Amino acid sequence: MSESALPAGRLRSLDVLRGATIAGMILVNNPGDWSKTFAPFLHAEWHGWTPTDWIFPFFLFIVGAAIPLASPKGHRQIARRVLILFGLGLFLNAFRFTAIDWGTLRIPGVLQRIAVVYGLAALAWLHLSPRARRWLGVAILAGYWAALMLVPVPGHGAGDLSPQGNLPFWLDSQLLGRHTWRLAPGPGDPEGILSTLPALVTALCGLAAGEWLRGKRPPHETATGLFVAGNLGLAAGLALAAWMPLNKNLWTPTYVLATGGVAAVALGLAFVLVDVHGRTRWTRPFEVLGSNAIAAFFGSTLLAKIGILIKLQAEDGSTVTLTTWLYRRLAEPWLPDGWSSLAWATAYLLLWLGVTWVMYRKRVFLKV
Repeated sequence: MSESALPAGRLRSLDVLRGATIAGMILVNNPGDWSKTFAPFLHAEWHGWTPTDWIFPFFLFIVGAAIPLASPKGHRQIARRVLILFGLGLFLNAFRFTAIDWGTLRIPGVLQRIAVVYGLAALAWLHLSPRARRWLGVAILAGYWAALMLVPVPGHGAGDLSPQGNLPFWLDSQLLGRHTWRLAPGPGDPEGILSTLPALVTALCGLAAGEWLRGKRPPHETATGLFVAGNLGLAAGLALAAWMPLNKNLWTPTYVLATGGVAAVALGLAFVLVDVHGRTRWTRPFEVLGSNAIAAFFGSTLLAKIGILIKLQAEDGSTVTLTTWLYRRLAEPWLPDGWSSLAWATAYLLLWLGVTWVMYRKRVFLKV
């Protein structure tokens, strides 16, 4: 492609990156055996990061990047998308074969956070200038940093970033009570209230990238801008981690900078390969998944939950989930530990690639 500005419209590179991100989500969320999963396919236990910890911020970055390219028409369209996404997330939390326990129903979740972050980022795009959005992002990160380090938590004091003593999880326990995540590492929620604010900044970084891509500058300048901004963000996040650790559960400011930087570099690479040089032989599976990203995530999560809810009797007389029962027969006997778990997750990903491929061929795209 020549060095003239790219034509306006949908960018295949963004679809490819979205599909790769959804593929990563399905892969890491559905191992055959969590205890036998390779470390890169697990989240960091608390501080630090693994490649798995890039996936959710990548998706929020992409949500933001798509806003100036899709150009939401107004408040009604934004509100509709927010309500549908939030409702789908609540449905996944509530789904079971017995009566719903409304007293302990988890309110936050992945789709719920996507809904809230999308809504706020879209409103920012409609009503704030690029300069104002940049200052909003800086103010949120600075204010969140100050809150984490200066606001005392009862029984723990200020600046405690442990699973039990940090401000976001304490606030979730006060405001949401039993309507939160009830597993380790903490009493709060990894998609809780306060940590959604820095997650919004991740989407605002993506929004800035989307506006940059929509500009009329030459492709090489567009790619260079993404690479420079991404590497600066990554370097800043890693350098500041000495004072504020990278932490997905808390969505710390350094985590925002570092993951946003990696996402910008990844988008720049995809842009150069796909939109500038047209190297697309490898992209079709990711475009297929990306074209029905929410459907793939919702469907794969629902089916996985059904596999957990159905219980069967194992050969030793114990009760196991349907997923475990199938895994022990179809994957575990044939491969070493770790590889059998990865093979199961890969087969599940291929199943959903097949589902979305049929939808793609029939031109069925479930949009919210």
